[in-house]
Amino acid sequence: MRLELKKRPEHSKMMAVASPLIAIGLTVVAGAILFAVLGYDPFKALYYYFIDPLTEAWSLEELAAKATPLVLIAVGLAVAYLSNTWNIGAEGQYTVGAIFGAIIPVYFWEWESWMVMPLMLIMGMIGGALYAAIPAFLKNKFGTNEILTSLMLVYVAGYALDWLVRGPWRDPNGYNFPQTRGFNESAILHPMLGNGGMHWGALFAVIAVIVVAFMLGGTLKGFEVKVLGQAERAGAFAGFSRKKMVYFGFLLSGSFSGLAGIATVAGTVQQLQPVISPGYGFTAIIVAFLGRLNPIGILVAGLMLALTYLGGEAAQVTMGISDKVVRVFQGMLLFFVLACDTLILYRITLVSSRGGPQEPHENLVPAEEAV
Repeated sequence: MRLELKKRPEHSKMMAVASPLIAIGLTVVAGAILFAVLGYDPFKALYYYFIDPLTEAWSLEELAAKATPLVLIAVGLAVAYLSNTWNIGAEGQYTVGAIFGAIIPVYFWEWESWMVMPLMLIMGMIGGALYAAIPAFLKNKFGTNEILTSLMLVYVAGYALDWLVRGPWRDPNGYNFPQTRGFNESAILHPMLGNGGMHWGALFAVIAVIVVAFMLGGTLKGFEVKVLGQAERAGAFAGFSRKKMVYFGFLLSGSFSGLAGIATVAGTVQQLQPVISPGYGFTAIIVAFLGRLNPIGILVAGLMLALTYLGGEAAQVTMGISDKVVRVFQGMLLFFVLACDTLILYRITLVSSRGGPQEPHENLVPAEEAV
């Protein structure tokens, strides 16, 4: 007996919905095994990861705060991926957006006005978009691989931030700590509800979901994104420009990442530090695919991935579990999501090696196609 993958005559709509749920279930099972191997009670650990953060009102606000950058970044990435443009450098664009947005509170730290916050957000979006334009330009001009260039630029942005907070932007009254001045009152995104952790950036994420959902579903630009992503040659016949779409995908996703960067910094730490992200830009890639590159699905997936961050912190405090386990969890989830997506195009069949005639060779899936 052996298992074989056989190509379906058409995409399975049922598996398109079920595969993320299967992936989540497999991740939970694999996570329980991981906790048991590490010597922890798997049921207790899973409780702290997925249930405990949902039991208090303040933790729900923290959940929304952590989901905000994930959703914002993932919505922009979804547009890029749907157009077959592979931006893997959202983490760097997030960082540069935070740097650009912090120029005003760092250099004009005494300026207090209602104009400060809108200008910070706009500059954050501009910074993220400009940084994303670099791999877009290199791809269109020289044919470079945008996956590699956008990914390598992440580390350039990280080193630039580290140099700024340890050098020219260091707070002169900060006792030599590597950080900028604290933002003044006008440069802070205040909580939406009382003194909770959910700031007004959460509203930006919801607006982004609505706008992108409308753009993809009801505009010519959304149609262009899908056509060029699925059939580039057909898009060329329709008069759509592939090079312009590369710029569009990168600039849109970069601007959303930059907005997420400055909104998160202004709403949480309220100053620049050497590290301002626990990996939101990379986790947002998982969010985008877990949400099926659909803005509404991304909103749900963002809340779920934010739960792993919040639950990981709870498990770390109560059980002493390393924060690195959160990354392992997220990596397993991405692996299972991609693996289960195979079931949309292929079905698993159990074939007897002895009983009955073999099916024609053309019905079998070649090894390279299965991969």
